[in-house]
Amino acid sequence: MTISLENIGKRYNYEWIFRGLDFSFRHGNRYAVLGPNGSGKSTLLQIIAGYLSHNEGRISYRPEQGSERSLDAAAVFRSLSLATPYLDLIEEFTLLEVLQFHRHFKPLLGQMSPMDAIWEVGLEKAADKEIRYFSSGMKQRAKLAQAILADTPVLLLDEPCTNLDAEGVGLYHLLLEKYAADRVVIISSNDPQEYDLCNVRLQIGDYKG
Repeated sequence: MTISLENIGKRYNYEWIFRGLDFSFRHGNRYAVLGPNGSGKSTLLQIIAGYLSHNEGRISYRPEQGSERSLDAAAVFRSLSLATPYLDLIEEFTLLEVLQFHRHFKPLLGQMSPMDAIWEVGLEKAADKEIRYFSSGMKQRAKLAQAILADTPVLLLDEPCTNLDAEGVGLYHLLLEKYAADRVVIISSNDPQEYDLCNVRLQIGDYKG
């Protein structure tokens, strides 16, 4: 998968958050989108994910590098997985139900079952507990399971270590090393422990409108 941004700009009212952004994200690389709070990091991830529209420019999603064919909107949705603090889990579902439900839209990697995914993030004792009874750290582990363990070529992570303790941060690094080697990984952060595994860095401030 290759995601190409051509002259992308986003504004709120009359203020440009960023403008003139030309960049390509290619499989097998881990990208860090860096900048202080309010600089547009999360906004860019939401635009790439299709949650927000951009005001100018063009985005194309091509299944193979060099391909002239761009994916349609439905195919793009199936190709992306996203973990972010502003997207909530279904509070009335148990963790097992959340992953079973999510699997109808995006299957898990390989032959992994929802219960296998729960074991991967160390929440096996809470599999049948409703999400509303989870701590903030447990919810973040669940979000990481839902995103990182989904069988998608593109992985988008916004402040992925939010609410995680040291053990959770270690788990996050392990999951990336184990399951993100041949994907497009884009991480929005200003915390080095979240993007220290990234080999390409994009300073969003370089495109301030």
